[in-house]
Amino acid sequence: MDNKHPLNNNTASADPTLTDLNIVEDGVLEAGRRQSYLALGSNIGAREQLLRRALRLLDNDPGIQVMRISGIYETAPVGYTDQPAFLNMVAAVRTTLEPIALLRTMLNIENKLGRTREIRFGPRTIDLDLLLMEDIRMEDEELTLPHPRMLERAFVMVPLNDVLDSRHPLKKQADQLASRALEDGGEGITLWNTINWHNASELSES
Repeated sequence: MDNKHPLNNNTASADPTLTDLNIVEDGVLEAGRRQSYLALGSNIGAREQLLRRALRLLDNDPGIQVMRISGIYETAPVGYTDQPAFLNMVAAVRTTLEPIALLRTMLNIENKLGRTREIRFGPRTIDLDLLLMEDIRMEDEELTLPHPRMLERAFVMVPLNDVLDSRHPLKKQADQLASRALEDGGEGITLWNTINWHNASELSES
């Protein structure tokens, strides 16, 4: 998801950083379940339908429970601009999977939905990124947590703000960045649609 608008933010240093995270969970989790935030994007084919299918595949996994989803936002591409606009959203999930196992599950879902990687930052049917998993910090060749560039990306922070708990240490910063991005229009982000996650008919693949 590197090919969409970054945030022009010069005030982030005054707010909580990704290394300052001390996550306050929204409610009591079942033993062994971690609160995590996943970014979803699509700009090829039936974009919204692909997002819905990805959500259903995530929730159908025995180790993942989708709890909340953001609105769907349309974003103009940058960098490699000769491609369609993106639809982006964020899902808050609870999972029993370890970070790498969750990442690999997400990659399998991308493959099921026709994801190819022919052009760097190029078009994709579906793109899934793991943003946060409670207060876990890690960095290896497969995965870095928290996602190292999420604070720079309006297409992440705007939908993430929709699903962050009010007590989350990033909530204030996310709210400020999202408000600015949507109000001035400079980040090329507009609300496309909303989905009622608890209404099963809205997530049908028909």
